[in-house]
This record gives sequence, C-alpha cells and structure tokens, in this order.
Amino acid sequence: MKSATKLNMTPQETVVALDRYIIGQTDAKKAVAIALRNRWRRLQLNEDLKDEILPKNIIMIGATGIGKTEIARRISRLVNAPFVKVEASKFTEVGYVGRDVESMIRDLTDYAIKMVRQEQIESKQEAAKEMVEERLLDLLLPSIEKNNGNSSGELKANSTREKFRKKLNAGKLDERIVELDVSERPSGAVMEFMPISMNDNMDMNIRDMLSNMMPKQSKRRRLRIEEARKILQQEEVSKLIDMEEVSREAVNRVEQSGIVFLDEVDKVASRRSNSQGPDVSREGVQRDLLPIVEGSTVNTKYGPVQTDHILFIAAGAFHLTKPSDMIPELQGRFPIRVELQSLSKEDFIRILTEPKNALIVQYTALMKTEGVELEFNKEAISTIAEIACQINEESENIGARRLHTVMEQLLEEVSFTAPDLRGQKISVTPEYIKSRISNLLKNQDLSRYIL
Repeated sequence: MKSATKLNMTPQETVVALDRYIIGQTDAKKAVAIALRNRWRRLQLNEDLKDEILPKNIIMIGATGIGKTEIARRISRLVNAPFVKVEASKFTEVGYVGRDVESMIRDLTDYAIKMVRQEQIESKQEAAKEMVEERLLDLLLPSIEKNNGNSSGELKANSTREKFRKKLNAGKLDERIVELDVSERPSGAVMEFMPISMNDNMDMNIRDMLSNMMPKQSKRRRLRIEEARKILQQEEVSKLIDMEEVSREAVNRVEQSGIVFLDEVDKVASRRSNSQGPDVSREGVQRDLLPIVEGSTVNTKYGPVQTDHILFIAAGAFHLTKPSDMIPELQGRFPIRVELQSLSKEDFIRILTEPKNALIVQYTALMKTEGVELEFNKEAISTIAEIACQINEESENIGARRLHTVMEQLLEEVSFTAPDLRGQKISVTPEYIKSRISNLLKNQDLSRYIL
C-alpha cells in the first residue's frame, strides 16, 4: 500500500510539514500528527491485535477561517490518503428526502478509486508507448500480403517498418494524417429520465448499468499523428489497467488510511432543554452517524467497505451549542477534543508572509503574469493585518478569510488596470492602503457589506 510508506513520519515531522502551510494551531496539529502516527504503529502489530486498535477520532472546536479544514486536507495530502470533506448539516435522518450518511463512505471510495487509477495510469505509461508505436506503424504502413516461402518480401516490409519507426520516434511524421476509429460514449441525455429523489447509490448504479447496456459507438476520424498518439496512448493504458485490482487496492486504502472530515457537526447538535421541532431530526442524523463512526459495513458499487479504522475528524464553531449537547454515544466516539485559537494581528502577518502559498506570494505572482511588479513593505503588511483584525472584532469573525476580502478590495484597481501597467512597479504602502480602505472603515454599515 503506497500510502502506508508515507505514514512513517514522526509527529514532529508532520507538524513541521503542516507549518509550511498553516500558521499557529499547534494543539490541533499535534492531535492529527499523533493520530497519523498511531495508524503507522497499528500497522506494525500482528493481525490479532491490529484489528482491536481503533482510531481516536478528533473534534476541532473553533470559529470559521482559522485552519480546521486546511489541517485535515493537508494531512491527507501528506500521507496520500483518501480524503473527503462533508457537511453534517446536509445529511438527513433515514426516511427523509436528502443525503444519507453512508454516502460519505461511498464518496470516499470513489475518491480512492480515482487516486489508485491515476497511479496505475502513471505507472503504465511506458508499457503502453510500445504498443502505441506498433499501432501507429500499422496505420502508416499498408498491410503487405506475405507469400508462402517468399522471405524477401517479408524482409523488405520489416526494413520499411524500421525506417518508419525511426522517423516516428524522431517526430518527423507528426504532421502526417491517419484515419483512426475513435470510440465515443453514449450521450448523457438518455439518462435524464432518472427521478431526482432517488437514493444516491441506487441512482449511480442504475446509471452505470444503463450506460453499459448502451452499444459503444465509434467514429472514424482523420487525425495528425501527434493527436492520434494521445488517443491511442489513453486506449492502451486503459487496456493495461486491471479495474478489479484497482477496486481492491482502493477499498483497502479507504479501510486502512481513509480520512473523513465532518464539518459543521455543531449544526446537528441540539440543546437538551429544547427537543421539539427540527431537533428531533438533528438527533436522528447523529444516531445515523453513530454506526458509521463506531464501525460498520457500507455497501458500495466496488464492494463492502468496513469503517472501523477510518479516521473521522469533526469540526464546528459550537457558538450556540457545545460538544456535550451531542448524544452521549457519539461523544464517546470522539475522545480527542481540540480548541483552536482565534487569530491575532501577529498571526495575520505570518499568514500573509510565511506559508509556502502565502497571500502576498499569490498576489505578486498573479500580477507578474501581466508584467506588473507588486511590492509590499513591512509597514504595509502590518497595516493589512491590523485592518483585518479590526474588522473581525467589529463584525463577524471569519478568521483568515477576512484577509482575502481586504486584499481584493485593496488591489481591485491594480487588478483592473494591470494590462495597461505592464513594466511598472507598484509599491503598496500604508498610505496607499488607507487611501483605498479608510473610507470603508469609517462607514461601519458599508464595511459590513464590502469587507
């Protein structure tokens, strides 16, 4: 299993890797780093004990925009694990119209299938090239009748083929036109009669079944060798991929290293004192989530998937509710609780400058494509951070996402006129920032809509 090799990172190495993209939130980083290391430790045990050790699921508590989702997403990329982000508020209790909780495991399996298939495609490229080369030569050279006992004609044909092979590899025949039968998928319009309210899994299975029943259509096209090579490469690679092996590996990865990020879990929690109305449905969603989180078997079109060892990371702001408002059984399945800290001015300054994908780096690179050089001095960066922090305090706190709104408003004019500013250098200073944003800050009502 490819992802198992990447699980062999110490918790310290994992935190350092996360620090490249996420500022602060050390407690949350430690919690997920330990959870990942425990997965690696479990895989080193013998089979009897391995199945008994279950993952310690995590609840992240904190306002929006402070890094909850990003931590989970970066962790999955770090270990090449199947990852899916779902919002708990989109699920409905069994018996109601809406998505059932098992759909997140099906989504996770679909993601794993794509991941493993892409790996197979990359590994089969070289093997497919040889077959593509032979098919291109067959298209370029007309079939020569072989006479019994006439070896001279066969030798001549082989000699001609080798000459064409050399020209083909040298790219001298890329502009030559060949005729190729290209397969086409049946139009999706035939599926439009499917009922909208059908169960997700049933809907998908019936669509797949009907599409497989439709006869495959092919169209003869005249293509340049360069274009034909790409089409043939895809066809030959597809032939080399064993989808049964892909399905087995994908299901195994989901079961052993899958990560489900369950966002907005606070929206399905309800206060004990008020159990009327929609709260009944909220508790129903929690009851439906419980067997998935504690370990059950979910049927997918790739086979049954056991959820016992999938890591669930739940997150929520918990402004109106608290984790203890969830049903006790579900609380017990999330033993690790981490409270993320609100971001300060110093955190905003670091977010703007330190990460590998820092906002200053992003905006500078975007303007560079237009031939415009953007320059931010330290005072300007500090001013941007101060403004973002001030607006978060005076209105709704949306964390680091506030920096995006401030930066967009700040650079709106530059972005609009960038094609006419080619070759110029724009220096962003505190004075420039105040000229662009100060009026909005003074008008509280207006800043609520724009910033």
